[in-house]
Amino acid sequence: MIVIIDYDTGNTRNVQKALNYVGLENKLSSDLEEIAQADGLILPGVGAFSLAMEALNERGLTEAIKQAAKNGVPILGVCLGMQLLLEGSMENGFTRGLELIEGICEQLPAEKGFPVPHMGWNELMITNDTPLTKEMAGEFVYFVHSYYTDCDPDNIDALAQYSLKVPAMISKGTIYGTQFHPEKSGEAGLKLLRGFKEVVDHVRITGN
Repeated sequence: MIVIIDYDTGNTRNVQKALNYVGLENKLSSDLEEIAQADGLILPGVGAFSLAMEALNERGLTEAIKQAAKNGVPILGVCLGMQLLLEGSMENGFTRGLELIEGICEQLPAEKGFPVPHMGWNELMITNDTPLTKEMAGEFVYFVHSYYTDCDPDNIDALAQYSLKVPAMISKGTIYGTQFHPEKSGEAGLKLLRGFKEVVDHVRITGN
């Protein structure tokens, strides 16, 4: 069972529809026991980094997510959810994140022809092979964001060109993040979710 973490700041219903479409049994929950028993977690998110972390902290979800990561449970962060996986964000001053992947969120530079927020379809350039990047090279996916993840290139699995090369997919072990919205990215997004399903199934069957 996949748990989509419910903390009142995410595009949860569309994520759930996409998971249903690719055949991933799932439920929307903030129950700590259900999260502890999940085969995989999806952390969605839209809005401000600091408010999202405040909501996770208030519900006891921060430690629940960290414990799941420590136990090797596959985790997928989507959009703001990906940014929350990092050490922190400079949005409205520094806010500490989940600290599951080294890096900091920085504001996208506003340049001529590249308005902020970045909204629209961009092509993926794959830089690391993972189960989630399989068959994703050259696919166009949908972004809506004003901040990007500044992290080690070893953790960057895909880039998208905007005013800079935006990390579009990141990972560390079984922890994954997508800056774009797979649930809004058509067949390309469904491919990615099928890749996450492969990871979840593999870990569930083999234990690693």
